[in-house]
Amino acid sequence: MANRVSSAVGRRLAAFLEKEVSGYTAFSVAPADLLRKTLRPGDVLLVEGNTRISGAIKYLTQSTWSHAAFCVCQCGDGDELIEADLTEGVRCVPISNYETLNTRICRPVSLSPDELETVVAYMKSAIGKTYDLKNVFDLARYLLPQPPVPRRWRRRMLSLGSGDPTRAICSTLIAEAFQQVRYPILPIIENNCPDPCAREILTIRHHSLFVPRDFDLSPYFRIVKPTIETGFDHKTLTWSDRPAQMPATSSL
Repeated sequence: MANRVSSAVGRRLAAFLEKEVSGYTAFSVAPADLLRKTLRPGDVLLVEGNTRISGAIKYLTQSTWSHAAFCVCQCGDGDELIEADLTEGVRCVPISNYETLNTRICRPVSLSPDELETVVAYMKSAIGKTYDLKNVFDLARYLLPQPPVPRRWRRRMLSLGSGDPTRAICSTLIAEAFQQVRYPILPIIENNCPDPCAREILTIRHHSLFVPRDFDLSPYFRIVKPTIETGFDHKTLTWSDRPAQMPATSSL
């Protein structure tokens, strides 16, 4: 009985938290077709959301990014991304869901085809899991008015969740997928050896501690910008005070 009540309250709270807020400013928006041409399987698409819960996550992480989705290029009818949605759980969605929001592409490097297949397969196996409602309740505490939480404690406050393997949170699910092949995101670096030339020893950080911005900060993910990848030329831009320059054509 208590679980049913908790689930019902959690669903209503999730619907409230997913309401959009006013005042969102789009600076780094790529059309769906351009994102589709640029994204590859294994890429992590970071999103700056415009909902109430996005504000709570951005506050706690001191970051622009509040959501992360994983590119598989095909997981359903026209669906190219896997994400953990607050109300729908882990699902496939089209890239067009995010074409009006600020986004960033983070690409893992050096993965072998077999390793990439393992990571993609793990994400696909998670489809259908529900979002961790304990995370919903905890995040709701950090909505406006925002509490004066010291910055050094905020990451720990996002180490949330019930621990139920049938539930998921967006960035922690993706972190778990990469940990299947021991691909680093932001590992804990230890070097207890007095020799300054000794190699650093990496320790895997628990997946519950990962947040969307970690893929942006990670030295092991390449930042990919669609406008540059498709051959950006600043001379072709149209400014309000001068016309665009037409590209030169060669005569035969």
